[in-house]
Amino acid sequence: MPVVREFTLPDLGEGLTGAEVVRWMVEVGEVIAVDQPVVEVETAKAVVEVPCPYGGVVTARYGEPGEEVAVGAPLVTVAVAPVDGPTDAPGGGSAAPAASAASAGSAAGVERPLVGYGVAEPARSGRRRRVGVAGAAPVAVAVPAAPAVPAAPVAPVAPAVVPVISPLVRRLAREQGVDLAALTGSGPDGLIVRADVERAVAAKVSAPAAPAAAAVEGVVPLRGLRRAVAEKLSRSHREIPAATCWVDVDATELMALRRQLNSAPGPKVSVLALLARICTVALARFPELNSSMTEDGSGIIRHPAVHLGFAAQGERGLVVPVVRDAQALTTEQLGEELGRLTEAARKGSLTPAELTGGTFTLNNYGVFGVDGSTPILNHPEAAMLGVGRIVAKPWVHEGQLAVREVTQLSFTFDHRVCDGGTAGGFLRFVADCVERPGMLLRQL
Repeated sequence: MPVVREFTLPDLGEGLTGAEVVRWMVEVGEVIAVDQPVVEVETAKAVVEVPCPYGGVVTARYGEPGEEVAVGAPLVTVAVAPVDGPTDAPGGGSAAPAASAASAGSAAGVERPLVGYGVAEPARSGRRRRVGVAGAAPVAVAVPAAPAVPAAPVAPVAPAVVPVISPLVRRLAREQGVDLAALTGSGPDGLIVRADVERAVAAKVSAPAAPAAAAVEGVVPLRGLRRAVAEKLSRSHREIPAATCWVDVDATELMALRRQLNSAPGPKVSVLALLARICTVALARFPELNSSMTEDGSGIIRHPAVHLGFAAQGERGLVVPVVRDAQALTTEQLGEELGRLTEAARKGSLTPAELTGGTFTLNNYGVFGVDGSTPILNHPEAAMLGVGRIVAKPWVHEGQLAVREVTQLSFTFDHRVCDGGTAGGFLRFVADCVERPGMLLRQL
């Protein structure tokens, strides 16, 4: 008989506690290979495909699209064939089912000891029944004639306790103001499932409103990336005593340098790459700003490497990819890495590792056509440089009024890691490098 293996949502890294199901990539009853992606989930960092370490027949899926699954909670169960060879099917006819499953496993790229012995491919036209699953709404399972795949057991419910197993169902009821004790569960043994809570919510919404009640506007739930951003920015605003200073800068010579660099053969250098190079040099001069506070606020962590984050607009909204060890890259290499990460952000293909671990952020909000901003720090970082649009303006240059390419730089910093003198010194150094980029040669 096949052994049913339960595959739980793995730890996707960086302290993530759960993920939201985006779409299922396999069906119940489907034969899958070892390490085949089975579900696409959205974490607080990125959308990723999750592979299953077992090969066999999928017997159950847990969680519907839009539902959150906690790390360690079940994702799928897989009927895996035992390694000691095929088992006889009822009636003594084991050869045909084994051969059928073996060919299916071979097509899925699975070695025979893992899939294909004793597990027949389920017939799509087979009888369907409902299987109760602890922690998730029941799913329909296709049951083949032979051999039968055992259903996942339902956890017993104590008579004196409200029959709810799933923490997601409890949370939904709490958020919607539903009294679980007043519900009759439609699941096995009276288990209250998500559908029961949703029916109760729908009944409340459809009930006639009091004549004096005002119209209720639609509520958009915070999920995935949007919720992670909201939580992170709220924490930053709550915990970090941030201050901002700014300066107008003549960027004419920086733009001329860029045109000169791009006139030579080779990859093009962006304005962002030049600003990134200036930031790495400035942080080497003011290392206090490449730091963060300890979790309990009792100390300052100085980071030896500059992991440079930058704001990028993607399909999932505004994200902050990170260029690792930016201080060790040439200006051309910085440009290539910035371009690669920007393209990945547009496609929504950034990995969690590429969205975490930053020590300093460069925010080019000038791409939105604005001049200035007072951004919220990217917790737990201690500083962020903002750059407005570069636009032709009247400017006094060498004692004469002239039209120059001008931008505004803003600098937001955690006042716990340094005083205004350090922050002002950093911003003034950056401004001087923008106005006279040849100064960089003294620092390289």
